[in-house]
Amino acid sequence: MKIRFIINPISGKAKHQRLEKKIEKNLDLNKFDFDYFYTEHPKHASELAQKAASEKIDVVVAVGGDGTMHECANGLLGSQTALAVLPCGSGNGFAFHFGMHRDIDKAIQQLNISDFKIIDSCTANGLPFFNVSGVGFDAHIANLFATTKVRGFSSYVKLVLGECANYPAQDYTIEYDDKKQIHNAVIISWANATQFGNGAQISPESITDDGLIDICILKDFKRYLVPVLLYQLFTGKIHHSKYMTIIRTKKAKISCQNGLSHLDGEGVDLGKEIIIDTHPKTLKVFIPYG
Repeated sequence: MKIRFIINPISGKAKHQRLEKKIEKNLDLNKFDFDYFYTEHPKHASELAQKAASEKIDVVVAVGGDGTMHECANGLLGSQTALAVLPCGSGNGFAFHFGMHRDIDKAIQQLNISDFKIIDSCTANGLPFFNVSGVGFDAHIANLFATTKVRGFSSYVKLVLGECANYPAQDYTIEYDDKKQIHNAVIISWANATQFGNGAQISPESITDDGLIDICILKDFKRYLVPVLLYQLFTGKIHHSKYMTIIRTKKAKISCQNGLSHLDGEGVDLGKEIIIDTHPKTLKVFIPYG
């Protein structure tokens, strides 16, 4: 089986690991014939993934964070080449959703016991995403985090705690399944998978191959409740909070005052009207058994 590693050299742990030697040590070389490429500029991972698909490579492994995953998945959409992920970024939500290990050696070993599956992809105003995206506070943080010089989980947490006290809730109009609702919310996330990353499960019951998108609405709350909500977020219980409403649907339209958004953690302005759509069974993945 041919497997190609696409490595983001500046993503979190990737720049501190001797990845080539780790791959040779931990990958089953009787099962896999591997090579690797390093990304050199933005969107390069998508280009490399498209090239791999055209060469009939069986599996592309995105080595980086959710941004690298997003680019590789974009390049593989609709192809017969499968996506795997080694979590080397700040969040790694997509990788952790599928049970990838935080330790790189163990994550590489998981590739030896992985199999193929076909999952859904989604779009927001026609732009693909695969994990969790949204508007509101998480988009605000994603756009700020992109400009920070110091990356990593601790930097992300400091940013969240520093910004949450003064972030105002906004009114969002959500149209789906012939229904129309107005919500005063801090976060509106649309989730194909379960988590932002690092165990922060915004949509604990999301399923990546059910043909549905989970619209997660975190309503306005007193800011002294932040520790409680964070506890629920990281223990997979946020969907039980009275401040959380989750709508499961195939398609939705979200109207908002500010179109600042994120797609799989990468900041983007989608405008004040956002159409969320699901595309069932469009991405082949290579994930650990079970």
